[in-house]
Amino acid sequence: VLLMVTLVALYILWPSLLTVFETWPELLDLNPAWFAAMLALESVSFLCIWGLQRIALRTRRWFGVATAQLAANAFSRVVPGGAAAGGALQWRMLTDSGVDGARVATALTAASLISTGTLFMLPLLTVPAALLGRPVPGGLAQAAWLGGVVFVVAFVLGWRLLFHGRLLRRIGRGAQWLRNRFQRGKPSVVDLPERLVVQRDEIRDTLGDTWWKALLFALGNWLFDYLALLAAITAVGSRPRPTLVLLAYSASMVLAMIPITPGGLGFV
Repeated sequence: VLLMVTLVALYILWPSLLTVFETWPELLDLNPAWFAAMLALESVSFLCIWGLQRIALRTRRWFGVATAQLAANAFSRVVPGGAAAGGALQWRMLTDSGVDGARVATALTAASLISTGTLFMLPLLTVPAALLGRPVPGGLAQAAWLGGVVFVVAFVLGWRLLFHGRLLRRIGRGAQWLRNRFQRGKPSVVDLPERLVVQRDEIRDTLGDTWWKALLFALGNWLFDYLALLAAITAVGSRPRPTLVLLAYSASMVLAMIPITPGGLGFV
């Protein structure tokens, strides 16, 4: 079903994609220094997401965290299902390397909540420009409002998961039921909800002293990626308002979470 939806979406969006693909020879006219700048900015963006996941996983290793994240990110860009498929692959790689499954699940969830909450916070950075009377297109203004609302929802959800065990236990019981139902040939799991609470408490204790580092890494991941986009737009001769680019960037990243086409190809 996902493949059929993907094919239909790509068929509808094909004229727009064709227009984009036809412009690729113009890349040869760009100054190579711009590619070096974009590569450097994207590299720092990836370092930030690895740093965030290292804090959540409570490990000092860079190589295992980086390779698992890179593989999951690449996988999520080429298959329908997006972040869900990539997250499953990353969980499998980390557990195969010897990390406890509940620990990985809780850590990746915490890192995802922090990262997603930071993404939805980005449109709020454009509020000062709007208050100064700079016009904002209607579609981007709606994206800013949507980002603010979802940020509040994500903040409340993250707060409940961190400080209240009932919701986390319910999620654990649901995951445990699914696991036992679809993997009947293996021993049944009976303690997943409590294990998730224990791992959550350990992550909360870890973030207690380093929460500001986690927040900076999450913010750096999105901001350096945004700066790479800004450098790309500047490289082709455009001079847009950075605030409007930030709103468009935030909206596109939110749309990329909807797994209709691989990596949001076309409609993003």
